[in-house]
Amino acid sequence: MLDQDPARGQGADTSSPAGPTGSGRPGVTAGKGRPTPKRSEAESRRRQPYTAPADRKAAYRQSRDKDRTGRQRRLAAMKRGEDWALPRKDQGPVRALARDYVDSRYSASEFYLFGAVLLLVVFLLPGIRKSLVIDYVVLGILAVLLVEGWLVGRKVQRMAQLRYPGESTRGIRFYAAMRGTQMRRMRMPAPRVKRGAKV
Repeated sequence: MLDQDPARGQGADTSSPAGPTGSGRPGVTAGKGRPTPKRSEAESRRRQPYTAPADRKAAYRQSRDKDRTGRQRRLAAMKRGEDWALPRKDQGPVRALARDYVDSRYSASEFYLFGAVLLLVVFLLPGIRKSLVIDYVVLGILAVLLVEGWLVGRKVQRMAQLRYPGESTRGIRFYAAMRGTQMRRMRMPAPRVKRGAKV
């Protein structure tokens, strides 16, 4: 017998309530109307056809080209500083912060290579080789490297502890100091910030 409840409308059948999805039971999703494909069928659609080379030379050439393409792709990603392509010693946000800080500042340590070459030339001159001036110059260069590396390393470590409190800062001082002794254009990963930029 049908209920005559005016609030629910006349002739409303309360014996079989329909769910919100339109199926016979509440909370049951209606079917897709087509069978679910097997995993093997789905994978076969994603796979691209592969034809094996005719001989060993062609196979070797194909493998060599593939390896070269992979190396070039990884090298390009490494220059851009993408974390997956970097060596383990360069990975992580703390190391990236150290690189950015060193690359954003002007430093005297990055020019030590020019000084080393100049000293090598001076050592070849017989009249100056035994002079005490050379010893003082060498000690001065070493002092600049040590003091600047210590200051940069301490600054980077403090910044890393504030910005990444859960990350390890082990070895970050030495890492920053060593990057500071490299010429800017020879640094790897390549600098991604300009000089004078705020890090």
